[in-house]
Amino acid sequence: MQFVCSRGTLTAALQIVAGVVPSRTTRDILKNIKLMVGGGRAILAGTDGEISIRHEIPEVATDSHGEALLPTARVLNILREMTDDEVKVEVTGDTVWIRGGFSEFRLSAEDAADFPPIPEFDESDYHVVAAPALRTLIRRTIFATDVESTRYALGGVLAEFESDKVTLAATDSRRLAVATAAASTVGSPVREGTHPVIPSKAMSLIERSLGDQTTDAHVAIHTNDMVIRCGSSVISSQLVQGRFPDFRKVIPSQTTIHIELSPAPFYTAIRQAQIVTNEESRGVTFTFENGTLRLSSQAADVGASKIELPISYDGAPLSIKFDPRFIADFLKALDPATPMTLNLIDDESAAVLSAGEDYTYVIMPLANDG
Repeated sequence: MQFVCSRGTLTAALQIVAGVVPSRTTRDILKNIKLMVGGGRAILAGTDGEISIRHEIPEVATDSHGEALLPTARVLNILREMTDDEVKVEVTGDTVWIRGGFSEFRLSAEDAADFPPIPEFDESDYHVVAAPALRTLIRRTIFATDVESTRYALGGVLAEFESDKVTLAATDSRRLAVATAAASTVGSPVREGTHPVIPSKAMSLIERSLGDQTTDAHVAIHTNDMVIRCGSSVISSQLVQGRFPDFRKVIPSQTTIHIELSPAPFYTAIRQAQIVTNEESRGVTFTFENGTLRLSSQAADVGASKIELPISYDGAPLSIKFDPRFIADFLKALDPATPMTLNLIDDESAAVLSAGEDYTYVIMPLANDG
């Protein structure tokens, strides 16, 4: 069994699949990536036992067929260090050969028959979301998950699929990110009250596999798992067990102060204010008055800072303290040219940052001790 392809193409494909390969596991075989060749195609597959991926390597040349296991870390190291533009991968028995014009590597391989099966996408009822839209949804929500929470549902992203749209929501109980995009269906996938929570690791893998794809992603939701076909990849994952909070109750129904801001200068000001903070004093005070936003921070044994940003604000003076990291996360998920609004009630109530009607971010203020 053998195939030839671009070294860069093979490296990129391996890096995508390696995203699911566990670094620590009691099943050493899962540290490998399965290679499947046949029908003029070469497919890589990996799993950690709960999340799996199949990824087709584009533009390969092969007329053989077979299966083999590749030691993930070692093969990636080889490909990164090689200088050849093209590589040939050949498997003979339990040996893997990786050859270029100037180098050759021989590796031992385990039996591919012992590798667990990796699901394919064989669905007739599924949701359809444009790949760029899905990628944006994930980027706008995944940072708000709490992967260390004992409330397991907070370690994933809630996905609400309807016939014409999809909404993703994530929270760590201190902030909430909600994003919506258009969607459609094939067959009859919509089931009333079915709102799966997808692990954040699976969402990260989906985002990476989408890359710069402009095609549609197909998503099928089952009782305990989901499977998605996006571009050259098929990703399957068990769903997070546990109840996700009713996030709509967290979003304030009315806010009284609405401040239009430009993400780029706002992000720059926040990054400056973050410099003079530490673990004990992470808060930055946001003061709004006389057409100016003043960000001030102070930390013992570090110093103090004051940054001013001209804004359109003519209301009564208001000071509210936030963890700047949380606002920075929201701004990093935005295109710098995207208009945004900061919506406030008072110095003790949740603030709402929004970018149009499709992206809402709720953040709780810190205690303002003056």
